[in-house]
Amino acid sequence: MKCYAQVSIIQVNANQQLNHIPYSLYGSCIEDVNHEIYGGLYDQRLYGESFEEPAKDGVSSMWIPMGEGSFAPDSTQAYNGSKCQLIINKGGIYNQGLNHWGIAVQKGQALEGSIYLKGSQPATIALQSADGRTTYASTKTGPVTNAWKKCSFELKPNATDSNARFAIYTAGEGKLWLDQATLMAPKTARFKGLPIRKDIAVKMQEEGLRFLRYGGTMVNAPGYRWKKMVGPRDQRPPYKGHWYPYSSNGFGILEFLQFCEAAGFDAAFAINIEETAADARDLVEYLKGSANTTWGRKRIADGHPAPYKVKYIEIGNEEVLFDGDRADQYAHYIERFNELYDAIHSKDTSLQLVCSVWWRAESPNTEKLFNAIDGKAAFWDLHVGGDDPREGLKVDKDLTQMEALFKKWNPHTTMKCAIFEENGGLHNQQRALGHASILNAVRRHGEFVLTSCAANALQALHQNDNGWDQGQIFFTPASVWGVPPFYATKMAAANHLPIVCKSTTDTTLDVTATISEDGNTIVLHIVNAFNKPCEAQVMLNHYKARNATICQLSDAVYTEHTTTADKLKYTFPPASYTIIRYEN
Repeated sequence: MKCYAQVSIIQVNANQQLNHIPYSLYGSCIEDVNHEIYGGLYDQRLYGESFEEPAKDGVSSMWIPMGEGSFAPDSTQAYNGSKCQLIINKGGIYNQGLNHWGIAVQKGQALEGSIYLKGSQPATIALQSADGRTTYASTKTGPVTNAWKKCSFELKPNATDSNARFAIYTAGEGKLWLDQATLMAPKTARFKGLPIRKDIAVKMQEEGLRFLRYGGTMVNAPGYRWKKMVGPRDQRPPYKGHWYPYSSNGFGILEFLQFCEAAGFDAAFAINIEETAADARDLVEYLKGSANTTWGRKRIADGHPAPYKVKYIEIGNEEVLFDGDRADQYAHYIERFNELYDAIHSKDTSLQLVCSVWWRAESPNTEKLFNAIDGKAAFWDLHVGGDDPREGLKVDKDLTQMEALFKKWNPHTTMKCAIFEENGGLHNQQRALGHASILNAVRRHGEFVLTSCAANALQALHQNDNGWDQGQIFFTPASVWGVPPFYATKMAAANHLPIVCKSTTDTTLDVTATISEDGNTIVLHIVNAFNKPCEAQVMLNHYKARNATICQLSDAVYTEHTTTADKLKYTFPPASYTIIRYEN
């Protein structure tokens, strides 16, 4: 027998409209760049981290030795980075893709790639079965010399295999050095001409994302600098990362902007706070400059003639978090923010800067920081939780407090909030409810909040190296799919209306109501965070509806149906997110 909550009322007053909700509300965050991008958006982009990963048996841990030869990392001959791979006599190496999962190949679909070689013997480049017994495609490199030479190739497999391997080997005597190996997905599997997996990019569009943030703790790594992210990818210097030992810089700020431009997402990216003022000025010139400027010409040479339409730049990521509430670190951030602000705005005053300092409402250092950057920072990045199905209640309180403090410290301030990370350790129905309740909280605060980005945008299946098992879209080499938080975002984005209107309820349901500009459509977003059903009567004031469409995420299953709108009585399932859309 079902145990119903007491029948009560959700009441919406369409006459009492509050404020506008930004269209950019529905966002996500690309944070774990090293593996999510190289294994995901870039598919089989096998840099081997310039062979910088710790060696085992003389070979980078990204690769596996094969054959009878001997192997060694060479720190004196590298084409790019500090090490390259040396193979002596008959032998080779092979790569099985991200997490050694295997590489997905399809019969007749050509993969393109390149590798840098030098030495005294040529190599064979091949796609093989996992055990190496069957070769699906191969090519010879031709003669090599004692100078590094880029060898470009195409491999068209004669069979389909989701668990193939990419091999480079030699059959002769002598030495062969290898560096910067790349294997790209077939052209038909790439997104709009970019070296990005089409299926993943399309899935992100399908989610309904309006906003994408590129940031996270990788930004805090000393080697994270924007000038290392431009120019030919195989010539970019790798750097020591945070969650993972090395980043090859194959997917940087500029690839991120190209992707957002092609996908139709508003983009925000972060820079390290230790970037120099000169480099910050050069960054703006690269982003916006004409062919008459030094860095504008470099952007054009990198294949993007038009200026980027980027609006938002974040200064740092989660600053002053890790060492606690220290006045000296706040002071250092103030110094760095103001210097970078002056440099960036000397080139383009339209760029909006985001403060990344960890929000501590009770700290006097927070007020000092606000006063120092007020009028310069357009937004303060607030990071929140996401696993609690009623997380929105806490976020609502935090936003109310933040907005009140901003107005207390300066009644005329224009600074607002951007939630660039909703964090947690889950990707199930519970996390979907947490995300939906946060979106409800953000709607209540209207234009004060630019966006709410659920971390992470992507996650490789079974990869949880850093303890944040919270992807919205999951992938393997051959497939991609959304999980419950993905569908919560998709539902909300598909039913976005720009104006919040007054709603009240005496139930335990979490409800927001929005209305279209012309007043013809009303949408209710309803979260039942509890493990029992709740029956409620829905009443609309000053609005006459013909019908109601109900879409719902319950038990991690999405459903949709249409019902009569007059005096709608509805039982909201336990642990569910429901949207009711009225049309008149």
